[in-house]
Amino acid sequence: MALNDITLRSLKPDAKPYRKSDGGGLFIEVRPTGSKLWRLAYRFDGKQKLLAFGQYPDVSLARAREKRQEAKALLADGIDPTAKAKADKQERLAVSEHTFRKIAAELIDKLRKEGKAETTLSKKEWLFDMANRDFGDRPIREIDAPMILATLRKVEAAGNYESAKRLRSTIGQVFRYAVATARASNDPTYALRGALIAPTVKHMAAATSRDDFKAVVQAIWAYDSGAPATRAALKLLALLYPRPGELRLALWPEFDLESKVWTIPTARAKMRREHVKPLSPLAVEILKLLKAETGSESRVFPSSIARDKPISENTLNQALRRMGFEKDQHTSHGFRASASSLLNESGLWHEDAIEAELGHIGSNEVRRAYHRARYWDERVRMADWWASQITQFAQA
Repeated sequence: MALNDITLRSLKPDAKPYRKSDGGGLFIEVRPTGSKLWRLAYRFDGKQKLLAFGQYPDVSLARAREKRQEAKALLADGIDPTAKAKADKQERLAVSEHTFRKIAAELIDKLRKEGKAETTLSKKEWLFDMANRDFGDRPIREIDAPMILATLRKVEAAGNYESAKRLRSTIGQVFRYAVATARASNDPTYALRGALIAPTVKHMAAATSRDDFKAVVQAIWAYDSGAPATRAALKLLALLYPRPGELRLALWPEFDLESKVWTIPTARAKMRREHVKPLSPLAVEILKLLKAETGSESRVFPSSIARDKPISENTLNQALRRMGFEKDQHTSHGFRASASSLLNESGLWHEDAIEAELGHIGSNEVRRAYHRARYWDERVRMADWWASQITQFAQA
């Protein structure tokens, strides 16, 4: 017997759910909570299925019957109404939920959980902000290559060719993640390869001849301006030649001054693996003096402006500028090239020992462990020899 609104309104909840049919597979299900839910029973490919139409009275009797007819029309065309409803829901989500901004934020969260360095994530977030300003709130499926190119051209027009290149790559990372999670069908940045002006590769300026590097060391040891953390960081860059970010962000628990070892944690090491470096007696002495001067309990190189933050790379480079070294002569990152050049030039050390000390030895776990074990003693001797060279340069 067909239902009517009077009957529907009079239906009362019972201890168990019960149903009242309207015919043609359409029925209302009354729950113990009092909710009244529209359902359509139908068969597709020989299987019994149920399709939900919503709750009465939000979905009226007339609308429920319209939905029944729409479902019957789909069945007549060989289409499963449940599959169609799911596809429609995904399409709605693609418009309202699956925006570039939300998927980019989700990717950042995934990378953070995977242990990517905060400096790396900050750079990605900065690049995402550029993209978000233009199309962050658009559904990712609606974003195409011309739309992305228009954003890249803005960055390129300002002369920031390297940033434009990185932005294209980072946007592509979001699309590939969206494809992998079934929210996009392709990566439109692939079609943009070759569309941008290729940036000129610029290597970090470094003093790589013995005389030039001696001049840098002499200037650093004679430098009496700036904060203690800045002066100590410059000396340790010369002695240990780590990446500037690895040094600037260092925390005291990473240093075992008794054992003369510095352990750079995975989260901060560029190669995403723990990197252990031997400390020469001179490096230990500098660290002990620094701790006595700063009194810091956590950061080795605290900023003089905000003690809970580290000194910046710009602080180190500006100190080099004040010593008279232009940015095309030597930089804080250049100490790595200086050490690599002079250590290899000496002919005293195995090239793999030098590469291991620089943190370059390959990605294979067995190979890394082999090189660390085989060359550790040589790296300790090399650290002491290098410190003696630095001392000679400083006193010359």
